[in-house]
Amino acid sequence: MGKWILANKKADFNGIAKKYKINPVLARIMVNRGITTENEIDQFLYGDVKDMHNPLLMKDMEKAVAIIAKAINNQNKIAIATDFDNDGILSAHSLATAFSRVGGEAVIYAPDRVSEGYGLNNRIVKEAYATGIRLIVTCDNGIAALEAIQYANSLGMMVVVTDHHEVSFEEDEQGNRHFTLPEAEAIVNPKQSDCCYPFKGLCGAGVAYKLIEVLYDLFRIPKEELYNLFEYIAIATIADVMDIVDENRIIVKKGLKLIQNTKNKGLRALIQVNNLNQDKISAYHIGFVIGPCFNAAGRLDSVKIALDLLAAQSDEEAFLLAGNLKALNDSRKDMTIKGFEQAVTLIESSDLKNDKIIFVKLEETHESLVGIIAGRIRELYHRPTFVFVDVEEGLKGSGRSIEVYNMFEGLIKCKNLLDRFGGHPMAAGLSLKKDNLEELKRKINEDADLTEEDFVPIVRIDAPMPIGYISEALIEELELLEPFGKGNTKPVFAEQHFTIMKANIIGKNQNVLKMKIINDSYKSIEALYFGDVEKFSEYVTEQYGMTEVEKMYQGKLNQVDLAFTYYPSINEYMGHKTLQIIIQNYCRVQKTE
Repeated sequence: MGKWILANKKADFNGIAKKYKINPVLARIMVNRGITTENEIDQFLYGDVKDMHNPLLMKDMEKAVAIIAKAINNQNKIAIATDFDNDGILSAHSLATAFSRVGGEAVIYAPDRVSEGYGLNNRIVKEAYATGIRLIVTCDNGIAALEAIQYANSLGMMVVVTDHHEVSFEEDEQGNRHFTLPEAEAIVNPKQSDCCYPFKGLCGAGVAYKLIEVLYDLFRIPKEELYNLFEYIAIATIADVMDIVDENRIIVKKGLKLIQNTKNKGLRALIQVNNLNQDKISAYHIGFVIGPCFNAAGRLDSVKIALDLLAAQSDEEAFLLAGNLKALNDSRKDMTIKGFEQAVTLIESSDLKNDKIIFVKLEETHESLVGIIAGRIRELYHRPTFVFVDVEEGLKGSGRSIEVYNMFEGLIKCKNLLDRFGGHPMAAGLSLKKDNLEELKRKINEDADLTEEDFVPIVRIDAPMPIGYISEALIEELELLEPFGKGNTKPVFAEQHFTIMKANIIGKNQNVLKMKIINDSYKSIEALYFGDVEKFSEYVTEQYGMTEVEKMYQGKLNQVDLAFTYYPSINEYMGHKTLQIIIQNYCRVQKTE
């Protein structure tokens, strides 16, 4: 059930509410999230492009744009070296669109996920050089491509790196960090220790956007054309699971509005083949439907299909490519389920689940799926997780972490055991020799300063709120807090002591629990639970017994009494609106007399 913690920061909620003409509940939520000053509240509620940071604050930005502009003015073709995931695809498309708009010509190169792995490599450098290209611009990669950039330099080529990944470092005995950077002509990455750009949380496409902003200013392209790129940058930001704060919040807000009216034929077709309502596209749809379709191209096929979709000039071409992408993603889902089930079986039948950091090696699982599977295991056990598969050169793996463990820094301490690695505090990719796996597992677990307390999921409650306080006006006002995502999660409300008057299991797959519940003040409301219904029933049976659970499902008077965390919503059916809550967590709380 996790550990429930009520956020309890103090402030004049009524004063904030009065000043900004909002409900005190919204004021409380913002304060709980560290949004307290007038400037922070203004930007959170009403932030616009004028509030974004000056791109020239980013280290090497002027130098990078000058190099690119010179190549364009001299009519020299540019290679865009990208990655195979969502962020890479959208970064590359945005840069190619921008270079073309200012009169340049670009060719996009991406690594093959299976045979080459992540980032710029010697094959891409060699191919670009053979076609007469002398400038490579990376996006969503490059900060770790030391060897490939050195090779490009030896051929007399220039490389401009745009990236957002962590910079590798060595730590000396005094704890001082010595960072390792590639020998590129310019490196645009806010994660550099000496970069004074105020926001470090941009995705690769976000960094590319900042470069395009300076390039468009130089070539006097109207701002409106720059802002039209927000729809692509927003998809990358959400799908790469960036914190939806600061500039990212503005990018995603603007981008979602553009997507709802997109003129991009490919994007429109992808929305339609997935049976989504274009007028109501949210961050959720991007993160769980649209984004995975783009990712499926790089995982199971080639990024070319996704890039071709974004560049489609006819509806016929767009729908053909969108259908292919959806089919790839459907296949990816099936393969992921099989790999995940295999992983859980291995963990449950061994001592693996007792390790601080879970290591699982899978058989007959596509290597492109290890990151998704690692994420699902991490969610199930709430422990940092690495998943590996066999490849020709040894093992390839992917890791997903929890908030209290910096996975990237953990790998840096073991870099002597790895062939390649890169990533963030919360996620990493790596390759190594088979003989090094056990030693890596031992050392990572030994070095991890984690306790049992760290493995208990924390449910952070924004406000205790009786259901009688819910209204249509409040629900509509809560939309001011959107878009939700990492760093700005959907608010969590809670109330203790609900009696379940009636419960039904509904849905095509019998996986939704619909309930009529009533609180201690005799206010009733409809509630839906989309989690594990079987586990819910088991928990209630354990707490109250089978007889009470049977009464609950039969709509008879019963003793079941639960606390819920929830989010309020409006159910609209045939023009009739009713209030309901979506349950997120549940537990039994003893009543005090």
